[in-house]
Amino acid sequence: MRSHFSRAYSITCVVTLAGLLAACSGQKDGAPPPGAGMPPPEVSIVTLAPQTVTLSRELPGRTVPYLVAEVRPQATGIVKERLFVEGALVKAGQPLYQLDDALYRAEAASARAALARAEATLNTATLNAKRSVELLKIEAVSKQDDENAQAARQQAEADVAAARAVLDRAQINLAYARIASPISGRIGKSSVTPGALLTANQEAALATVQQLDPMYVDVTQSSSELLELRRQLASGRMKAANIPVEIVLEDGSRHAHKGKLAFSETTVDPATGSYTLRIVVPNPDQVLLPGIYIRAVVGSGTRENAILAPQRAVTRDPKGNAFAMVLDAGGLAQVRPLKASQTVGDQWLVEEGLAAGERVIVEGLQKIRPGMPAKVAQPPAPAATPAAAPPPAAKK
Repeated sequence: MRSHFSRAYSITCVVTLAGLLAACSGQKDGAPPPGAGMPPPEVSIVTLAPQTVTLSRELPGRTVPYLVAEVRPQATGIVKERLFVEGALVKAGQPLYQLDDALYRAEAASARAALARAEATLNTATLNAKRSVELLKIEAVSKQDDENAQAARQQAEADVAAARAVLDRAQINLAYARIASPISGRIGKSSVTPGALLTANQEAALATVQQLDPMYVDVTQSSSELLELRRQLASGRMKAANIPVEIVLEDGSRHAHKGKLAFSETTVDPATGSYTLRIVVPNPDQVLLPGIYIRAVVGSGTRENAILAPQRAVTRDPKGNAFAMVLDAGGLAQVRPLKASQTVGDQWLVEEGLAAGERVIVEGLQKIRPGMPAKVAQPPAPAATPAAAPPPAAKK
């Protein structure tokens, strides 16, 4: 009983499946396949043409002060007065701190008196030496006495030189009691207050002065990109160009002033495989501060006869390989693998796979498959300008 029921059920399923297939086909034997009479889908294309483009890279980096000077004392003493406002702009040579200089003034005065005494002694020794020379001519003194007089004059001259050096040193120490800014720039906070004891050449800095106009920007670039750039320049595919560097701030806005490349580091960091580029950027408005993260648009050169394809025409497979759909001379869609190196605005720079004059499909890609015919859509006609209404007729 069960076997008879199973055989009947199987026959019913086969008959039902055949009926469904016939219904779905909707055609008789010998009828054309579905869609054979449908017109080819319309697509929009872009015809590629060679162009001269300026290539650039957007590199990350941080701002660095143009000059940095840590203010340290060169004399020992008590801070008597602070002569600047924290965070203000200071000039080179502007006094920042005044130490208690009473001891240094006394030392300078003592050295000045010692110099005066040495000069008086030299004056006396010089007169004695001249007198001795005249007396030796008439043999009024011995030759030994004359030699002693000349040696005393020379010793007095040396004493004057030594006293003058002591005075110079005392005056230098007195000047060090008034601590000045070594450079022009913006000064930070002070680490000491009046009454603090300072030691000459101490390790702790009193304050830091930074010159912020112009400003350095240090960015990093991959060493592989450098090798590729040099290879293209050597082969003639790219020409070097001195292009100003644009600075993109953290909020996406662009700095008002463009910079220029100062130099590139000669050593590649083995940990990251990159090297450093230093850019000089004018910063008169003090918009850039030290340590800000920025992006620098650095021009690498110009490329002639470059092939650019719209980004919307280039797709990638799950492995990351790029390809585009083109229309051949017969109007059939063809898949074209390509190699795209970088973006230039809203386009890809194509290194391999596409040539000038080829028609790349940019719209209607979802309607076609490789080998299918396609029709180029006509661009929409411009909207007609409405005719001006006639002036109203004058009432009679």
